[in-house]
Amino acid sequence: MASFEKILIIGCGNMGGAMLAGWLASGLAPDRFAVLDPVLDAAPQGVQLHREPPAQSYHDAVLLGFKPQQLRQLGPALQPLAGAGVTLFSLLAGVTVSDLEAAFPAAAAHVRVMPNLAARIGKSPVILSGSGLAAGAQADALALFDRLGSAHWLDGEEQFDLVTALAGSGPGFVYRFIDALSAAAQDLGLAAEMADQLALVTVEGAASLAASGDVPPGVLADRVASPGGMTREGLNVLDQDNALKNLLKETLRATRDRGADLARIAREQD
Repeated sequence: MASFEKILIIGCGNMGGAMLAGWLASGLAPDRFAVLDPVLDAAPQGVQLHREPPAQSYHDAVLLGFKPQQLRQLGPALQPLAGAGVTLFSLLAGVTVSDLEAAFPAAAAHVRVMPNLAARIGKSPVILSGSGLAAGAQADALALFDRLGSAHWLDGEEQFDLVTALAGSGPGFVYRFIDALSAAAQDLGLAAEMADQLALVTVEGAASLAASGDVPPGVLADRVASPGGMTREGLNVLDQDNALKNLLKETLRATRDRGADLARIAREQD
């Protein structure tokens, strides 16, 4: 029998809801899941919804999906739900494995999880890092989260904020790029509706081709750009003095460093 046959999701907001939708869409049975959320309007059909912590629970995994700053307030009351034999998965940004171990000392394992909202459609990277999982259970965890896209185990938590900046926050940066691509075309005279449609479809197609191709995106960029042609002239602007790379480097740095700030703030509150 595989591990994680019964999963309790505590706090089913945007990210928890996207993951639950992705798991169900992948074919997992609804009765494998339960949700603990006092404000959720309704759970998907077949998924049990609790408004208060259940007196008895039969889950072997708990997924924390509430706001990180709520851990101090909610943690003590939730401890009985993450006791012996239960693996604790956490979506809480800035909350380290050692923080989870302190808040839920009886849990069998403590694992940080970083997906993004594309989990809803099975297209999310999912990064896991933690302690307490034997090799077989780690493989089971990867198989579970791989249903949401592509799951990867990160050895060494010190890189977790960086991969969160890249793969977790990354969609926000891509959305901003799509918006900026459209806005730039509009500033140059293209109608808003056409600019929006062309920018979105262009990025969607390029991403799909990069994902299915056998060469790196940088090579694909050069294949689009003929010497002396239009695309090359545009790439010259992006490439000059590594302008685009340096901009994204600072974007990732700021995002990564905010993770460390959140962890520090949480500890100061304790």
